Amino acid sequence: MNVTELRPGNYFTEDGNLYQVMDILLNKTAMRKMVAKLKVKNVRTGAITDMSANSGYQVETIRLEKKKMNFLYNTGDAFVFMDNETYEQVEIPSVRLQWESKFLKENLEIEVVTYEDEILGINLPAKVALVITECEPAVRGDTVNKAMKNATLETGHTVRVPLFINEGDTVLVRTDTGDYDGRA
Repeated sequence: MNVTELRPGNYFTEDGNLYQVMDILLNKTAMRKMVAKLKVKNVRTGAITDMSANSGYQVETIRLEKKKMNFLYNTGDAFVFMDNETYEQVEIPSVRLQWESKFLKENLEIEVVTYEDEILGINLPAKVALVITECEPAVRGDTVNKAMKNATLETGHTVRVPLFINEGDTVLVRTDTGDYDGRA
């Protein structure tokens, strides 16, 4: 595919690396060929870089496969997931799922992203319902602004919640920011 035809969300390979297009800017001046300035994310490492290429430069687009799986358990070194249809189990090293581990609980359905049988990562749902295991007591009179307090979730992640939330309550947490979103 011509580099000028790429759109945000497309995936392509370049020098053995897998990239996702985050943003593209096409620049055409009077005496020069069109230049595509790309903001890309390396799918394997997560590094975001800028690239530029002239019109006519060809890249090989790819399709990533996404498979629904359930989270089973954490072995300490890896997270184990099971395919809902074939009951096949896969392990993903916990080093690769640092952020995602804050929201994983047993039987949570996620998408495992693969490319040619290489596991690249997982996609979490937009919001996850988690139980609060520890919560600060509410302080009376602390209501100048939006009154919030710290709470620890069943996964160990700490969030700021309103004063009316108590220990044992189930709350919705956004997986993109890690913030409280409401009661479950």
